[in-house]
Amino acid sequence: MAKSKFVYTCDQCGYETSKWNGRCPSCGAWNSLVEELAEKPSPGGSRSTYSAPDLSESILELEQIGADTDVRYDTGVGELNRVLGGGLVKGSLVLLGGEPGIGKSTLLLQICQFLGMEHSVLYVSGEESARQIKLRAQRLGVDTENLYILTATDAEAIAETISQSAPDIAIIDSIQTMSISRIASSPGSITQVRECTNLFMHTAKSQEIPMIIVGHVNKDGAIAGPKVMEHIVDAVLHFEGERHQSYRLLRAVKNRFGSTNEIGVFEMLDKGLSEVANPSQMLLSGRPHNVSGTCVACVMEGTRPILAEVQALAAKTSYAAPRRMATGFDFNRLTIIIAVLEKRLGIFLGSLDVYLNIVGGFRLDEPAGDLPVAMALYSAVMDRPISEELIAFGEIGLGGEVRSVSHIAQRIREAERMGFSTCVIPKQCASAVDQKDYSIEIVPVSSLKQAFTKIK
Repeated sequence: MAKSKFVYTCDQCGYETSKWNGRCPSCGAWNSLVEELAEKPSPGGSRSTYSAPDLSESILELEQIGADTDVRYDTGVGELNRVLGGGLVKGSLVLLGGEPGIGKSTLLLQICQFLGMEHSVLYVSGEESARQIKLRAQRLGVDTENLYILTATDAEAIAETISQSAPDIAIIDSIQTMSISRIASSPGSITQVRECTNLFMHTAKSQEIPMIIVGHVNKDGAIAGPKVMEHIVDAVLHFEGERHQSYRLLRAVKNRFGSTNEIGVFEMLDKGLSEVANPSQMLLSGRPHNVSGTCVACVMEGTRPILAEVQALAAKTSYAAPRRMATGFDFNRLTIIIAVLEKRLGIFLGSLDVYLNIVGGFRLDEPAGDLPVAMALYSAVMDRPISEELIAFGEIGLGGEVRSVSHIAQRIREAERMGFSTCVIPKQCASAVDQKDYSIEIVPVSSLKQAFTKIK
């Protein structure tokens, strides 16, 4: 029986099989097997011999390996440096993903202007022509003489060109357009993306050239291609935000040279992306006055405290089962908070639709957002506005108690800097702060009932 020309490859783990399955036998992912052409066997077949080289002379002691202090390149964009952990590491491979039109190519072309002052930059594009890149560079004000453009899609030729020309930094836009001619599959397939990423990784490591590659995303928001591609690279950055909104968030999903908790905030303007130095002010702009159902939360994104507005709305339901909707907040966490309000405080929401929204497209993933969410819900149900100068943060337990959170001093300092006069904190955190050190009034509470007494 003739061997099939096609194989089915899992886009999550790279598992290959000759038959299609609804679920990957290796990683268990559903609907992840993608059909592609099978690679042709080598001319020698399975009987071909391979003599492995002796690498014993390449073994180095840890003390013999040099570690230069200046191993990072400043990109000129403080928000990007923050997410990368201080700058672009020499010899690293960074994967930048995001929705179409979110600003990936714009950001990379903008950093070329600063990098080109002291370093040579090779910008490889497989999507745009050289004339299109020139027009975009003129719009963004990029005119550095050390920026070189190459439009090609042959990954092997690009890797050889990078090795021969030896630029200080290389940018590949995008990995889904690159291909290796000896692999019998179309560009963007599982095999092509994996092998091209491997090729660029070896080039970056062997030549000590930092390289940034752009990755497309699928309909689920994950970077298109095999999951193993994210294991190959040193850092994975995600550009987030709504295309119809001007603000963008840059997050690090993986970073071998820094923290993955930092975020960068940008605003899309006519002349490109602009850094947002004060995200709290951006997220709190346009707050309604004397309206119930709003409360301000403070969450930590790495070392940066950020204030965000929580909005809640409770309305009489017209359905047999009331609706529960949450935007920017964990839905399961919302149902737990509602259950605590009903059981511990007697605030019944069984006949009310509950809607929760975090303003500005921000997301509250930290337990410290529980208390402001509960206060916003209580304010919406009772129709009692919360003071515009009050801020709260704390975790809620199933017994209705308010539990401690970390980085209490940084949160209070940020609230004080933004002009708030009252700060509701967990009572367990009160011993870590001194009221004399702050001009803001610190109100420690141990339960939700005590916190709700601060709502006028």
